Amino acid sequence: MKSSGIGGQAVMEGIMMKNKDDYAVAVRKPDGEIVVDKQTYRSIVGNHKALTRIPFVRGVFNFIDSMIIGMKTLMFSASFFEDEEEKKPMTEAEQKKKEKQESALMTGTVIVSIVFAVAIFMVLPYLLSGLLKRWIPSYGVRTVIEGLVRIGIFILYILLISRMEDIQRTFMYHGAEHKCINCIEHGLPLTVENVRISSRQHKRCGTSFLFFVLIISICLLCIVRVETVLMRVVVRIALLPVIAGISYEILRLAGNSDNPLINLLSKPGLAIQKLTTKEPDDSMIEVAIQAVEAVFDWRTYEAENFNTETII
Repeated sequence: MKSSGIGGQAVMEGIMMKNKDDYAVAVRKPDGEIVVDKQTYRSIVGNHKALTRIPFVRGVFNFIDSMIIGMKTLMFSASFFEDEEEKKPMTEAEQKKKEKQESALMTGTVIVSIVFAVAIFMVLPYLLSGLLKRWIPSYGVRTVIEGLVRIGIFILYILLISRMEDIQRTFMYHGAEHKCINCIEHGLPLTVENVRISSRQHKRCGTSFLFFVLIISICLLCIVRVETVLMRVVVRIALLPVIAGISYEILRLAGNSDNPLINLLSKPGLAIQKLTTKEPDDSMIEVAIQAVEAVFDWRTYEAENFNTETII
């Protein structure tokens, strides 16, 4: 396998694929037509692009950028499934007002999502593990238990949302995204038939990133110790950028290596991906292929990396 550097995510009835600064969203509209929208994303670092290349720092900014792009593309895909009343013609002023409202909504959603994630996956497990202090005096043991509780909450969350019909379809599109990338990175022509037989698991997946975050948090919190309950909560929040930075580097290494040790470290994340990806149907694969081809020249990539003949 040779890493292509492309990545993406599932959206409502579609796929977003990103290659460097370009990203494209392909959505299957209710009438069956596939619409593709290609855009160039400007990172939150602005002109300070060097920040996205510094090891252990770039992961933080890449994570924030991913959340922003994810929200933008999700809202774009959802726009095709609005009620007819919401699709009435608007004046230029009304359109600008709507765009400002959507921008504010997106910003608010990102902030609330981060606060919710920190509260549920960082603070709550610590408080729950603290209830064991009477029986387990060792802080190190309680920290490990806290990490296991955090992983348990994460898996339970996935299991609960996976029961929703819309989420099940999103997981199928997620599988189509992985299959397309695996197809390319194994030197196969990007066709529905080849994508169908490719794996729906990928080592660079965001699910694996989140699993690395959970594991790295256990290791760092066992090392960084403070005495008061308040400071322990503060430390868990303050260490999040560090945890994200380390996790991103491990994920990046995993995506570019077939080292047996790296493959072993990737196995838990790949196992969880069995919950967050499902086998797509051919119509979903068609959408994913269009998203890829809008931002990535897979023919040239395969010719350069696998000595295949460039297909015109």
